[in-house]
Amino acid sequence: MVELWNAYWPVILVGLLIGILVGYFIFRPRQRVSLSDDRPVRPHMAVAAAEPPHHSLHRGIADEAARATGDVAGQILGANISGQLPTAEGEPDNLQKLKGVGPKLAAMLNAMGLTRFDQIAGLSPGQVEAIDAELGAFRGRLKRERIVEQAHYLARNDLDGYRATFGAL
Repeated sequence: MVELWNAYWPVILVGLLIGILVGYFIFRPRQRVSLSDDRPVRPHMAVAAAEPPHHSLHRGIADEAARATGDVAGQILGANISGQLPTAEGEPDNLQKLKGVGPKLAAMLNAMGLTRFDQIAGLSPGQVEAIDAELGAFRGRLKRERIVEQAHYLARNDLDGYRATFGAL
């Protein structure tokens, strides 16, 4: 057996290498990427049309602090969220009135620059996904608890509609 190995080890090594290469080409992942196309193929990849930013000369110090905190956190996390969010005009709302939003999630939303119900109600689906991806342990809660829909009711001060849809406030 040793004599056979000593005589044919180069042939065995070449056969083994050919087998590894053939196995790689057969079982490798097949993902085709085309970079020449200008538009995404799948609808979820399309970027929502950006709304013109709402500029306000009378922003409160709390709004500016929340936006600055969101910008710093965005730089650390590698995301620019607050640059695309609707701006807050007026006093911050108590986001804990939304079902599914506790003190920790409210603090995270405030740090991202979301301080009012009308801001949350004005989020596009793409923005909701981007924010949801940054929520860590709370990922998925914005959609699961229908927080944007709740914010629509509370931004309009439609408490009867809110109670009919989501129950007591």
